[in-house]
This record gives sequence, structure tokens and C-alpha cells, in this order.
Amino acid sequence: MNNLPKVKIGIVAVSRDCFPASLAVNRRKALVEAYKAKYDAADIYECPVCIIESEIDMVNALKDIKDNGCNALCVYLGNFGPEISETLLAKHFEGPKMFVAAAEESQNDLIQGRGDAYCGMLNASYNLKLRNVKAYIPEYPVGDAEDCADMIHEFVPIARAIAALSSLKIISFGPRPLNFLACNAPIKQLYNLGVEIEENSELDLFEAFNKHENDPRIPDVVKDMEAELGDGNNKPTILPKLAQYELTLLDWIEEHKGYREYVAIAGKCWPAFQTQFGFVPCYVNSRLTGRGIPVSCEVDIYGCLSEFIGEAVSDDIVTLLDINNSVPKDMYKESIEGKFDYKFTDTFMGFHCGNTCSKKLSKCSMEYQMIMARALPEEVTQGTLEGDIVPGNITFYRLQSTADNILRAYVAEGEVLPVATKSFGGIGVFAIPEMGRFYRHVLIEKNYPHHGAVAFGHFGKALFEVFKYIGVEVSEIGYNQPKSLPYPTENPFA
Repeated sequence: MNNLPKVKIGIVAVSRDCFPASLAVNRRKALVEAYKAKYDAADIYECPVCIIESEIDMVNALKDIKDNGCNALCVYLGNFGPEISETLLAKHFEGPKMFVAAAEESQNDLIQGRGDAYCGMLNASYNLKLRNVKAYIPEYPVGDAEDCADMIHEFVPIARAIAALSSLKIISFGPRPLNFLACNAPIKQLYNLGVEIEENSELDLFEAFNKHENDPRIPDVVKDMEAELGDGNNKPTILPKLAQYELTLLDWIEEHKGYREYVAIAGKCWPAFQTQFGFVPCYVNSRLTGRGIPVSCEVDIYGCLSEFIGEAVSDDIVTLLDINNSVPKDMYKESIEGKFDYKFTDTFMGFHCGNTCSKKLSKCSMEYQMIMARALPEEVTQGTLEGDIVPGNITFYRLQSTADNILRAYVAEGEVLPVATKSFGGIGVFAIPEMGRFYRHVLIEKNYPHHGAVAFGHFGKALFEVFKYIGVEVSEIGYNQPKSLPYPTENPFA
């Protein structure tokens, strides 16, 4: 399933009428050439209309980029720029937008060749705020053709996430499990973000599942599961039911996504699921996530939303894990201390029953859910995908609405260490610099739930910008601050 948009950024140059328009046009051409030389040319479209100080130019440019299928916008200040028409372009373009400005090229051309876009960017930012127009402005938004090409490329994953949210439907099944109040999901902010949600009962899902009994497609899905599991296919008899469930979800998506283009699922996976369906859904969740359809456990709607954002930013599979347990001191001393530059309190273990895609596990096997099997017959707890998570760079992050509808988020970059977990489930030994302080003064202090989304790579910069763009106040975006930067609630004597 194609569950993310393809970003196409329309690049529109702007010029003040008292500056040579040719300066903006030629710089735009150089920018486009620089981008195509380094990145995918399909990412961008060069609008031939250079907006001077004319609202009609703005209308013509807007029509041109829309007609050419652009779903994102880059306003390029080739010189000082016309603050009214350039801002109106951003205002009337329905999609993510950014502003960048041209640097001066040479000390030998600072008379007729000086554009003053450095100055114009200040007026652009003033006018954007004046009209309440959101736009991404890079950390240092002024550069030559190559610099601006890099900035636009950095905007691509940001734009992809923002564009995707406006066409996302989250499908949920059931209320959160009893005693999982942390998975409560105030709905208001979903609508503020442009996200639709379809809330269903587990009974609706169970009915649909039963209707898929003896579905002729089941054998083919089972074969695909067998191929994926390989030697780890330890519960072969449960595969037909899992295949039946997978088809149920895929058909539900097609029948219920409505006018929305993209879908994510928040499912209730316990306590009644096992006794009624006769298995646990973990492996199917992992398979759908591997196909680009994020699935969260325990009806964690904001966890599901977080996964989707991470998938859009990384253009890769993500997962959702419990920030689960401390690393035993003997494991730290034997396998981490002296081998990696992390303190003991920088480490923890991220875990969930079996929802992580096989592609993100070092080795996988089909097992039963050991925690649930402590109170239930083992045969109804089969269906987890177990294995150690692949070592490498990760970003731990989450977007959350508080009960009083305040958007909060956190982002922390770290890694999964190549250390055997000696445990069960989909699990890894994680290390994040200053995790102990982050755990106390962000996760606990800001009342985050136990689930964190995991993107496989370092994507903190892009995620931070996405959260800002969609309306999270910067003061509400937590991160793992270095020791030299104390948290407001941190005891200075600790």
C-alpha cells in the first residue's frame, strides 16, 4: 500500500521591482540546477513565474504550481522580495511551505549584482507572522545555490509529514485497556492537526474477522508469512488465523478510509482479544507496519500518530515500544562499560510483545506472549514476533495531547547497542545520552505515557521542525539536554 505522499516542491522566485528581476530568475535557475545535480529532480518544480510586486503575479504563480502537481512550496527570495505578494502566495497555498533567501555570490559584483535577500528575509518573517501564516524557515536560511538546494532537500521529509497528516485517518478498535489510562486520547487536537479518526468497537472487528473465515486468499498470506519467518516459524498452526486477521484489517482499511489517502491503526490487543480471537495480533501488527501502515498497541492513538509522523519523516519502517526496564548492572558492566561511551543511567531496554517488523529484528521467531500466558492458556497467546532489535542509530520520540488539549512532544537521538538482551519479546538495549535526566525531567515531569515511537536513524532535526510547524510550542518540545544545560525542574545540587 502506498501510504505516504510523494513530495513535489514548487520553487517560486520573488523580486522587488527596484531590483533586477533577472537576478532572482538567474539565481532560481542556478538553484534548480544545483538541486538536480545532487538530489532527485522529481522532488522539485521550477515555476517560470517570477513574482515581482504584483498580486497578479502571485495568482499566476499559484495556479502554475497547482497545475503542475506541487504539494509543497518554496518561496525563494532571489533578491529583497515583495513582502505582500510573497506572503499572499504562502497564505493561499494549501500545503507545507518554506522560505529561503539568496546569498551574494561575489565581492566583485556588489553593485548591480547585490540582491539584499538577507534583509528581505526579515520582512518576510514579519509579514508571515502578521498574517498568521505558518512556514518553515531553516536555521540559517540564506545561501548560494548549493546551500539552498541542501535546505530544500532537508525540507522534503518535513513537507512529507505535514502533507500526509492533512490526509490521514486513524482507525481505532476498542477503548484503551483497563488500567491503561495513559493511552487516553483527547480527540480535539487530532482535528486541529487535520487528522480524521474512526472509532470502532472490538465487536465490529470481531464480526468482520468472522466474515473472513475460509477467505480464499488465506493460503497465499500463510505462504508469505512462512517465507518471512523462515526457521523462526515456531507456531505454524496459528498462521491461518493470523492471515485471516490480516486480511480483515486490510479490507477494513479499503472499505473505511473514505476520502482520506493515508491510514494508521490503533488496536486493542488485550485482555479479551486472546480469548475471543484465539491469538494475539502482534505479528500482524508488525507486518502491516512493514507495509507502511503503522499500528499501535493498546489503542494508543497518539502513539499511532507518532509512528505515522516518524514513518513520513524517515521514509522507513518505525515501531512503538515500551520504555520498559532498566539494564541490569551486571549486563552494563559486562557488555557496555568501557566498550561504549555511555553511563549506566544512559541505558534502558525498549520492549513490546511482538509488534516490531521482522526487517528491524536481528533474527525473528514466532512465539507466545509470555506475560499473558501467566494468566491464560498458552495456545491463545500465540502470535508474537520476538527477537532483538537491530543495532544502530535510532530516534525516540512522541507527540502527545494532554487531557486539557495541550500538544507536547519529545525527541531524543541515540542508538540500539549490539548487546544481547537475554530476554523475550521484540526488545533492544537502548542508549541515549543523558537518558537518566531526560527520563526524570521530560518523560516523568511532563507526564508522558510509557510508549515511545522509534525511527531507525537520527531524525531529530526534521521531527523537531515538524512538531514546531504543526503547532507544538517550542517550550513543549522536550529533548535530552546536555549536562551543561539543566532542566527547569532539575535540582542544581544533584
